Amino acid sequence: MQQTTDTILMIRPVNFRMNEQTAINNYFQEEIDLKNAEINAKAQEEFDAFVEKLKAVGINVVVEHDDKSVDTPDSIFPNNWVSFHNSGDVALYPMFAENRRKERREEVLVRLENEGFEIKNIIDYTSAEEEGVFLEGTGSLILDRVNRKAYCALSPRADEELFIEFCEDFEYTPVVFIANQTVEGKRLPIYHTNVMMCLAETFAVICLDTIDDKKERKNVIKHLKADGKEVIAISESQMHQFAGNMLQLRGKDNQRYLIMSQAAHKSLTKDQVNKIEKHCPIISSSLETIETCGGGSARCMMAEVFLPKA
Repeated sequence: MQQTTDTILMIRPVNFRMNEQTAINNYFQEEIDLKNAEINAKAQEEFDAFVEKLKAVGINVVVEHDDKSVDTPDSIFPNNWVSFHNSGDVALYPMFAENRRKERREEVLVRLENEGFEIKNIIDYTSAEEEGVFLEGTGSLILDRVNRKAYCALSPRADEELFIEFCEDFEYTPVVFIANQTVEGKRLPIYHTNVMMCLAETFAVICLDTIDDKKERKNVIKHLKADGKEVIAISESQMHQFAGNMLQLRGKDNQRYLIMSQAAHKSLTKDQVNKIEKHCPIISSSLETIETCGGGSARCMMAEVFLPKA
């Protein structure tokens, strides 16, 4: 069992823009004064440069193109609708925004099979959408695959009962908490766990300040430390630069890398960078348009593939 993979799925956007349906509770999204076609072109440039950087260090990137005929402005963030597990299981998740449900496309799974991966079972949670219940993949779930723990910050996009059901199905111990951010003077739930927390093999980058309940905060720290993770804390303002939205991957010769955006990298202090680099090198790429309009960053763009080879 490994925490990191050397293979990821990424979806190249064709209709990327600010998604008005997700903006209601994703407080990271902002309007840009550009036409949608220009926004999409910029997003494609950022996407392509990012993929090149990952491939350059030996990370296997499976790039699937989005379907132009479907209006899916957030398809660039596939980790929310699907997760791929080393058991050969694939999980499909219920999505909060109606237009994001169209991102679930069979051809994406067929593409992975064509790349030589084996899919044994599909575990489908999507019927929860009918009850207005959501759990948005590895946006909502931070999986410690080695220690079989799943961390989840509850929000309108992460339902506790469905999270517990996932943990039972996939045999994870649930670690539940609420993470808030300040929006116009109010403390409101952060839309996805993966913007405030990143779990790597030997460390975790986490915005502890978002966990207002002291007991819950202590519990999260206790779990991380019990599993031998160095806890690297970031501030709320760093989180807003997507410093929590990172992913550790393996490149050639099994070298580990921590992947993040340029904005996230720039927001880190020298001390934080040193702490991370004791564990592995950092790779960062400019994702400014994607972050501003999409309200998601590097981590959200990568769906890890842990499937066995056929």
